[in-house]
Amino acid sequence: MDKTVEMSANELVAFFGKPASGLTKTDIITFIREKGIRMVDFMYPAEDGRVKTLNFMINNLAYLETILTDGERVDGSSLYPSFVEAESSDLYVVPRYSTAFVNPFSEIPTLCLLCSFLDKDGQPFDSSPEQTLHRAAEAFTESTGMTFEAMGELEYYVIAEDDGMFPAVNQRGYHESGPFAKFNEFRKKCMAYIAQTGGQIKYGHSEVGNFTADGKVYEQNEIEFLPCPVESAADQLLLAKWVIRNLAYSLGLDVTFAPKITVGKAGSGLHIHMRMMKDGHNCMVSGGNLSTEARRAIAGMMTLAPSITAFGNKTPVSYFRLVPHQEAPTSVCWGDCNRSVLVRVPLGWNFKHGVHGCHPSNGMDSLPSDNPKQTVEMRSPDASADIYQLMAGLCVACRHGLEMSENEALAIAADKYVGPGESGNDDRFEQLPDSCAASADWLERQRGIYEARGVFSPRMIDGVKDRLRSFNDTSLRSSAEKDNTLMHKLVRESFYCG
Repeated sequence: MDKTVEMSANELVAFFGKPASGLTKTDIITFIREKGIRMVDFMYPAEDGRVKTLNFMINNLAYLETILTDGERVDGSSLYPSFVEAESSDLYVVPRYSTAFVNPFSEIPTLCLLCSFLDKDGQPFDSSPEQTLHRAAEAFTESTGMTFEAMGELEYYVIAEDDGMFPAVNQRGYHESGPFAKFNEFRKKCMAYIAQTGGQIKYGHSEVGNFTADGKVYEQNEIEFLPCPVESAADQLLLAKWVIRNLAYSLGLDVTFAPKITVGKAGSGLHIHMRMMKDGHNCMVSGGNLSTEARRAIAGMMTLAPSITAFGNKTPVSYFRLVPHQEAPTSVCWGDCNRSVLVRVPLGWNFKHGVHGCHPSNGMDSLPSDNPKQTVEMRSPDASADIYQLMAGLCVACRHGLEMSENEALAIAADKYVGPGESGNDDRFEQLPDSCAASADWLERQRGIYEARGVFSPRMIDGVKDRLRSFNDTSLRSSAEKDNTLMHKLVRESFYCG
């Protein structure tokens, strides 16, 4: 059996013994009949970043065939009010068979499928974030000959009544074990359910942030994924948030992905790791060092970093997190193993031999020169992001760097580099936007790069820009820093963002 299939937690992959990408309509129908599935749920993201659901009762085989083939129509203006006019609002939602999974929360046996949006002519809806990401991935491969892969680090706080027992040390929760970390078992259940939906998880752990307030304990956790094709990476993050929220609700816990909860405590980010692949080889590394292609891609991210916040930081509270001394970036720069920079090059096992000293019986196994573990990490986004727009924006940025002349790109990369021991919080670098309004201004300035090759539709860019400006938050961060009442009001408004 394919090693990528063996031991899969997704019931359909295990049942058919083949990757999810190979699932067909016939497979879906066979599974439904064999497993006694009674309902089908269509699921899709909307403009608010949350999963929306349409339930179907399986009346008979003919009806099942119809919905799996033709999908259903929905009101696009309610799902995407910034992109779809009420006067011409009908869209089709059509299931993608490769995304099928059994709903782990439903009492009635239910099969879920993520959907794509089509317009009235049966063509992909041009302002669908999922379709935008598809166009971005295609344009990247057409331009560079490589495929763009990504994965996310999903951070969140779990909130519950404080029992006063085994209190954690304030802001020292990183990789803590129970009983000082209270929600490790909850996180492990989340990971198991996410895997059932098809999520490829790398690991999970408690994070830095923890504190008590008003009789409640707030504990930060993180679930990190494995690199995979960028479209699948976005799907997995979308479903992961859905799983975590549903499981928390069923257990009487509260969960927030909000970028900031209170002043002086760690905020939650959605760091995105990226790599470029060709013929199964990781193009981020050459001869044990960061490759020229990787540096050129980083140059693209340095160039578009201020406008990427328009996709990755969609609430005023997002900009309360992007302040110095909180392991969140403020300057447009990059560096190796440095958590104060915007783009970090993490450790990548780039040495000549494996870690044989820890297990000498394995001998001196060499690592390949194109180590698949090497990625680069964008640290500005948070979970208020539209995951598909964000991934598309990063894909465009890396392609933009690779489409520059090599000399220009490498010069930008050299100029923005922060050396070992240096801080990324340095005024010599351009600063990230400090508000939604400033982010919108940068998006307007750089929109042509995103719209090139037809990746982002003009009406999507206009919709994102208008939504950001509607917050009218040019001076909100400085006001909230002086007014705790205002800070708490803004935090509550974005508590369930994304």
